[in-house]
Amino acid sequence: MDFKKIDAPVSTVTRNIVEIAEKTGNVYEAVVIIAKFADQVNADLRKELYEKLEEFATYTDTLEEVHENREQIEVSRYYERLPKPSLIALEEFLSDNIYCAREIETEGIEEVI
Repeated sequence: MDFKKIDAPVSTVTRNIVEIAEKTGNVYEAVVIIAKFADQVNADLRKELYEKLEEFATYTDTLEEVHENREQIEVSRYYERLPKPSLIALEEFLSDNIYCAREIETEGIEEVI
């Protein structure tokens, strides 16, 4: 999934908690689902950023030779301008793009919905 193309707000927006709770029937369950997906998004974005920054890495033995690489700064700024993982996850949750299976225990029998 390309998280850079998701139309999530960059800053915090007030949301209707009832709308979020409608999807699962429980606001706490919805928050857990959003938080877990935000962790996945964060890990993916971090991995991608580190891979791109690794291209610019120079291995020197002294700390005196620190260089500013213009391309490296631009890559870092690009990732700083992206929406936060929690906002991406919330937008995906409200757009019904997150699939979540849960187990329901009924009289000792587990069903997967």
